[in-house]
Amino acid sequence: MAEDKTFTYASSFPCSPYELYAWHSREGALERLIPPWENTSVIAKQGGIAPGGTTTLKLHAGPIPYQWHARHVEDIPGVMFKDIQHKGPFARWEHSHLFYTDPQGSKLEDSIVYRLPVHSLLPDFSERMVESMLERIFSYRHATLRGDIELHKKYSSKPMRILITGASGVLGRALCPLLTTGGHQVWRLVRRTPDPAKNEIFWNPEQGIIDTKALPELDGVIHLAGDNIGEGRWSDAKKQRVIASREQGTGLIARTIAALAHKPKVLLSASAVGFYGDCQDCCMREEDLSGTDFISDVCSLWERSATPAEQAGIRTVFMRIGVVLSPKGGALQRLLGTSPVGFFKSFGSGEQYISWISIDDMISAMLHALHCDTLCGPVNIAAPEPVTNAALMRTLATVVGRPLLPGIPARALKTLYGQMASEVLLGGCRVATDKLQQSGFTFRHPSLETALKTLLGKK
Repeated sequence: MAEDKTFTYASSFPCSPYELYAWHSREGALERLIPPWENTSVIAKQGGIAPGGTTTLKLHAGPIPYQWHARHVEDIPGVMFKDIQHKGPFARWEHSHLFYTDPQGSKLEDSIVYRLPVHSLLPDFSERMVESMLERIFSYRHATLRGDIELHKKYSSKPMRILITGASGVLGRALCPLLTTGGHQVWRLVRRTPDPAKNEIFWNPEQGIIDTKALPELDGVIHLAGDNIGEGRWSDAKKQRVIASREQGTGLIARTIAALAHKPKVLLSASAVGFYGDCQDCCMREEDLSGTDFISDVCSLWERSATPAEQAGIRTVFMRIGVVLSPKGGALQRLLGTSPVGFFKSFGSGEQYISWISIDDMISAMLHALHCDTLCGPVNIAAPEPVTNAALMRTLATVVGRPLLPGIPARALKTLYGQMASEVLLGGCRVATDKLQQSGFTFRHPSLETALKTLLGKK
């Protein structure tokens, strides 16, 4: 009979054991702990972490998808809970989450008893590969959990009721679990038939409809919805969709919350550092004027559409967002698609600046902005160390361990993507983040190398 193996990973956290347990018991905990480099998603959950609760994950072995069914079998609040594999890739898998008092507050010990399938047929290095994989995963999980606990101790002492648009996008999918694990309640605006059990509320920006009867009394609104500006050529129809999606959606949100009897205290409305246009190597601050590019016009219209909320006395923050790095979507996901071959040395000259930010810092900045009463108006949300396109590609190649290929000439990009290439791929924007930092925000990933190693599991 194959031998059972035990893997253990433990570390300390600045909270009580019960607070640590409570974090794990909340909606979104599992989503927060899935490493971003893993092609894994939660497809079904029922019953939480109490005995009888079940979870189904979709994973991939290379390009081949498979499912992992887990069942919770034991739970002592503040002390431990345990789940087992009901169906999946291991011959045995039992995961105990153990919580202890510690001089720093508490200690979490993840203890896993597992057995590999067809053990006798596997080469010796298989066990070492599994141990290495588990070490990477749980190192990430504990670091993320510690960062979240510290963040919530600062910002989540009073639960908020928050409405989100664009919750199904890259930012929304990361933001909602962060909020719910902090004890906040989240409602989502959706364009399909809503599921009230999931706090979904119908809206249709094109028709100017929001089901206001389904809205609870809100403390804050986060508006992220908008047509993806960075995909494909900018035909006249595409430009019209980009503008309309931002003007209609933002205007509808702003007018609706301005007219509520119980108004939310804060509106966070998405914008972008593209507000400043192609600013070469100039360092742009919030008081600087907008550029003259199409993206600049879009961002200006986007921000002006929130005027009704400002006029109603709602603290309004225009989040001028940089390039958000996540393997789950956006620029980094597209770049990683070329990694089996290598990474292009640069787009055009490679001298254009990129104001980037890791996905975890982006969503943490939103929680900070919800809480920080002194923060209003435009706020640049990007890492404190912008890099050139060439530096980004070089760092990415080093972290992933792939060669650098010759750069892509600007002319080729313009031929393929037209104006979008000129403004998104070849244009540059370098922004200062003094306003965000002086309001008290601290970064988890201030340097590009640190961010990429964390996101790609290369520590």
